[in-house]
Amino acid sequence: MSPQEAKGNLTTTQTMAPRPKQEEESEGKPTETLDVPRKKSLSMAPAVSTAALIEDDLWDMPELQDTGVKWADLDTKGKILRVLLTVGKFIMLLGLLYMFVCSLDILSSAFQLVGGKAAGDIFQENTVLSNPPLAGLVIGMLVTLLVQSSSTSSSIVVSMVSSGLLDVKTAVPIIMGTNIGTSVTNTFVAMTQVADRNKFRRAFAGATVHDFFNWLSVLVLLPVEIATGYLEKLTDLIVESFNIQSGENAPDLLNVITDPLTNAIVQLDESVISGIATGDPEAKNKSLIKVWCKTASNTTLQNVTASNCSYFPCWEWKNVTEIINIKKCNHIFVNTTLSDLAVGLILLACSLLILCTCLILIVKLLNSMLKGQVAVVIKKIMNTDFPFPFAWLTGYIAIVVGAGMTFIVQSSSVFTSAITPLVGIGVIKIERAYPLSLGSNIGTTTTAILAAMASPGETLGNSLQIALVHLFFNLSGILLWYPIPFTRLPVRMAKGLGQITAQYRWFSGFYIIVCFFIFPLAVFGLSMAGWQVLVGVLVPIVAVLIFAIIVNIIQNHKPQWLPSALRSWDFLPLWAHSLEPWDRVVTIMAARCCCCCKCCNVTEDDEEAGKDENKDHEIEMYDNPTMTDEIKEAKKTSDSCEIHKATSL
Repeated sequence: MSPQEAKGNLTTTQTMAPRPKQEEESEGKPTETLDVPRKKSLSMAPAVSTAALIEDDLWDMPELQDTGVKWADLDTKGKILRVLLTVGKFIMLLGLLYMFVCSLDILSSAFQLVGGKAAGDIFQENTVLSNPPLAGLVIGMLVTLLVQSSSTSSSIVVSMVSSGLLDVKTAVPIIMGTNIGTSVTNTFVAMTQVADRNKFRRAFAGATVHDFFNWLSVLVLLPVEIATGYLEKLTDLIVESFNIQSGENAPDLLNVITDPLTNAIVQLDESVISGIATGDPEAKNKSLIKVWCKTASNTTLQNVTASNCSYFPCWEWKNVTEIINIKKCNHIFVNTTLSDLAVGLILLACSLLILCTCLILIVKLLNSMLKGQVAVVIKKIMNTDFPFPFAWLTGYIAIVVGAGMTFIVQSSSVFTSAITPLVGIGVIKIERAYPLSLGSNIGTTTTAILAAMASPGETLGNSLQIALVHLFFNLSGILLWYPIPFTRLPVRMAKGLGQITAQYRWFSGFYIIVCFFIFPLAVFGLSMAGWQVLVGVLVPIVAVLIFAIIVNIIQNHKPQWLPSALRSWDFLPLWAHSLEPWDRVVTIMAARCCCCCKCCNVTEDDEEAGKDENKDHEIEMYDNPTMTDEIKEAKKTSDSCEIHKATSL
């Protein structure tokens, strides 16, 4: 080797020495001494280490750039094609939204077929309902999760109160539980954007802000209701003060458009669930699938045999109602021989497939449509506040808009699920999605109030009181968690959870399973054992959680107030205060599953290419021994990148 070459190698070695600064130098001029294979290997390292640091502010809405040709640069033919393409996309978007709403309706019917009778049986367990109010809360959650409709579960509660099986005091926690159970739908919808880390961060935070509002409202208002009964007393005072007459049924707005399609697929007889809940023995043997859509009743005075007859003759005159079937329904499953469970599972699979497909296509269409000037206009309309003196009114206007839109679609799940993808792609800020979600909580109660006002006169008071309990519960929650900016804890908590789920995307599934399934089922099981067992198990757990939360807050703000041992959680095992060990376990399990499924299917060409690459690296290590450790580190980074790509959700 000549002295010049040796000097060149020495210079190269000296310039390559400060490797820890590689990420900073990668943005400047590239290193000149690396050959092509090594450049490829080392260029992948920053993608892993800076994946979560792409944006300065993680919650800033992205600028949707217009990558197409500007309007002024198009000729006449191009402008006509641009207009036709835009109109076609808009029509396709409306069609996808229509299919999305219909799939949610079918999904609700599928859940009722799968778990509707079980929901009725749960409500019939008066021994459980007589336990502490927490049991009623989780029963309301479970029933709403089973039927995927807070309106259906609320109507069951109303029918039980009207029939005397439940009093209003017992029904109040159940109504609170239905409010929580209905918020799981948009959380599921956020999971469809899990592929993109930043979109998933925003979408999951925008969905769970509704969850945290409901959980925090219950956490504060349920103890207040137990101690004072203010919701029961307030609604009873309102019902007695106003001479409310029975009115018309709730108007069908969106259902007028969606019913022709959904009724052609399946129609359900929801009175069967109410019949099971109210103890009707005949309802248990009936199918939820409606067969006769047009019937008539004929009541006659007949001579029937008396029960418990102790005299002669053993008969009495009694009004007997006979149902006359006139016209069959026209849906697909009207003549099916399948059980309700089989039909429900079929509809569940199909509706979930259509729902996810529609959501993915809606997001793609919105990404292609909301670009350039269109995106600027929509973002200004959705996120701009009023001028300075009236800026505080903007959020309340958003609440009114959310209530109105929910009243139109007659489903809070449909409305919140529709705005979740918009939050994900950056059209709506989380701070604006929050009041819209609060408005949807109010809008869904107005439909229940109108439905209650259509009840018969003898049950109107109780039905209306339960509907008003739902309304004032949500209004009380808004007064707690919205007027003062400092009290808007759901937004901060949702952002924190969104950040965690963006870093550990498996945690989103863990959150849904624990909060909406394991916790309600555990409390329900403990309730079956009695309130003593429920209190004995939950009180220590709640005490530990409260202690951990208080210590966490003091650690972040006033650590000097704590003993030296409690100023950090380092004295605990790492798995007890960090998600890193759990993330490694999930990553290893996913990597092994991926390896078994597809990563082991390596072709011969890939093997030869790998051998050639290793050979190049061996030659390079022989020529430049001082760079061996650097190449090994780069290879480890490349391997970790491949595992990261293989295990990303």
